[in-house]
Amino acid sequence: MIRLGLRLAVAGGREAISRLALIAIGVAVGAALLLTTVASLHAVNTQNSRYAWLETTFLGSNAPAAFTASGGSAPLSPPSSASSAASRAGTSDPLWWRLRADYFRGREIGRVDVAATGPGSPVPPGLARLPGPGQFYASPALARLLRDTPAGQLGDRFPGRLVGQIGSAALPAPNSLLVIIGHNAADLSQQDDVGQVTAISTTTPAACATCALGVGINDNGMTLILSVVIAALLFPLLIFIAGATRLSAARREQRFAAMRLIGATPRQMSVISAVESSVAAFAGVAAGFGLFYVARPALARIPFTGQPFFTGDLTLSLLDVLLVAVGIPAAAAVAAHVALRRVNISPLGIARRVTPRPPRAWRVIPLAAGLGELGYCAYIADIGADSDTSTHLQAAAFLTGILATMVGLVIAGPWLTMLCSRLMAGRARRAATLIAARRLADNPHAGFRAISGLVLALFVSTCAIGVVTTIAAYNGGTAGAVAAGRSTVVRTFDNGPTGSTGSTTSVPTVTWRALTSIPGVAGVTLIRRAPVFDPREFPPPGIVSCAELARAPALGRCSAGTGTATIRPVFGGGFVHGASPLADTRWPAAAVTGADLGRLPLSSIVVATDGSRSAVERARTVLDLAYPSTFPPQTLTEFDARNAQQLDSYRQLANVVIFTSLPIAGCGLAVSVAGGLADRRRPFSLLRLTGVPLAVLRWIIALEAAVPLVITAAVAAGIGLLAAHLFLRGQLSENLQPPGAGYYLLVLAGLVASLAVVASTMPLLARSTGPETARNE
Repeated sequence: MIRLGLRLAVAGGREAISRLALIAIGVAVGAALLLTTVASLHAVNTQNSRYAWLETTFLGSNAPAAFTASGGSAPLSPPSSASSAASRAGTSDPLWWRLRADYFRGREIGRVDVAATGPGSPVPPGLARLPGPGQFYASPALARLLRDTPAGQLGDRFPGRLVGQIGSAALPAPNSLLVIIGHNAADLSQQDDVGQVTAISTTTPAACATCALGVGINDNGMTLILSVVIAALLFPLLIFIAGATRLSAARREQRFAAMRLIGATPRQMSVISAVESSVAAFAGVAAGFGLFYVARPALARIPFTGQPFFTGDLTLSLLDVLLVAVGIPAAAAVAAHVALRRVNISPLGIARRVTPRPPRAWRVIPLAAGLGELGYCAYIADIGADSDTSTHLQAAAFLTGILATMVGLVIAGPWLTMLCSRLMAGRARRAATLIAARRLADNPHAGFRAISGLVLALFVSTCAIGVVTTIAAYNGGTAGAVAAGRSTVVRTFDNGPTGSTGSTTSVPTVTWRALTSIPGVAGVTLIRRAPVFDPREFPPPGIVSCAELARAPALGRCSAGTGTATIRPVFGGGFVHGASPLADTRWPAAAVTGADLGRLPLSSIVVATDGSRSAVERARTVLDLAYPSTFPPQTLTEFDARNAQQLDSYRQLANVVIFTSLPIAGCGLAVSVAGGLADRRRPFSLLRLTGVPLAVLRWIIALEAAVPLVITAAVAAGIGLLAAHLFLRGQLSENLQPPGAGYYLLVLAGLVASLAVVASTMPLLARSTGPETARNE
């Protein structure tokens, strides 16, 4: 039977070869996309693991740390048990270590200051040795910036000279901006926020207890990314691969039914069908591996997490290779066996094309159950508002709800397609419309199968856009939204410019002159701490001179006739916030005279510029050198970007999902339409012989795909918005905001592209429905 199956698969003439080629191409594309998805997940974890060394000195990493305050006095955080274990295994010569952040043109720079205490001090990954005093290593991307940028804008921030580049083992991404600066141990030990370590951390941000702020993706973010990818990409992929393996299913059913009628047993038919399907699936899987490795360099440049990958990060494990290489052909064989169920039961019924039973209304129950679970999490359990509920439990609850809703859409789809067909038949005024409606009513499962991938893609895209645009709408009134936010540089102080409990009330003359002499600087504004305020107030109030505030329009303005004002600047916002723009705020008068103002400690230094890169970066450099700190001077836009970093990553993830799932679904639609044409060559050929114009046949095909697509797409979009609202309500206690015009343009573009896919298959109709088809079959 195996030999006969192979002969039937390849010895059936042009039709058999074409069928195998179509199945192999479809499986190849699906396998390549599946391999890309799996490899991308590995790349995310690999990229995240390269942040591990930056977690050194943070509690919860496995590198021992002893944080010290100003001058190395008192520990701020004791080492964890894991740190203690690493201490016993670490080197005998500790390493002084300080992690800081910096900014250049809106991009964050990771800066590590180190000082060895002996030849046995640990060395970070990517370096052959530690930099000495007056030396530093930079990542390749930062080294290029240092070479191409005037020193006053960037290079002057890093003392010493560049002696080498940081290797890829320490770089999360090819464009990472990192610098490791060497110091004398006696000097660095007296700086703020410095710690001693005897080993470099190997704990990734996804596993650390207390992570460095803004370093890597924590466990919650990793859970979200994996959940979204599983829900958003694997479903359309599996549907696409299943559709590819079902190409020419009707033609095979007829052939197998004829074989059953002449005496073939069900077991023999199952073996022949499995062999025929597996041959094409194996060829497609092999081609899919080739497509994946050819496209891997281009795929690595896609910023899946907001940053590109190294090509080598897109790897496959042995288990991944085996699952894809064996799983897809096995799934194709199982699908072929299932497709033979009606043949084995009644081969004569297949030969006579018995109409299957229509779908029932019970198919909407799983869809209602999925939405019900999301509604329960949002309004009854309210797990997002419960601080005792773990993030993993929240993610699991919402993920299962989303998955159940997606499964419900697939199950309810044929029933919705049947309703579409009845609506078309009741309003038909042309022969093409009536024939298309009757064909959909005859087999709504096949009609929906062609568009199921697009329906799921639209659901996922709508849900993602609804969540992200709602959060962006709540955050849209921040200072970073105006042009002045990009041109205003702010240096904030927690306990005065010195970083100690003592407070400074003035800026040194040399610093003031350096700032005001920069071309493009419009003025410098000093915000001082209010003498009396409630410690529970946030943000704490500040006092500012109205004359100086007039030079910084991004911070607002004083009431008329006042000399000093009470200001409450919010530099950056949370993940979701509704802060109004600072520039639109009129601050009230303060009960502080101009003479008393100079005696108040400084809270912030604000430098207003003309927005040019040179002015912004030179002002940042002056402030960075005058007041070194863990967090650098930032523009108002960068403050918002830092606090909304999670939102930016989610927006990037949503874009990847949208622009990946839609092409997958489009490929699935093309495969389904092409397969449908191959299955109906003889009926269409007979219609042409009876005088039906080719244009009518084209309208039939177009209507069969377009009408259920538009109606089910509207249903999927509505359910996607509802799911987004329930997620926002359950996780953030916010209500869905209507998507902007961009969403509707995206949906319209997706529908137009889908119809274009259908139209692209029309040339096959003329070539495959000629008179010879009816004669030969």
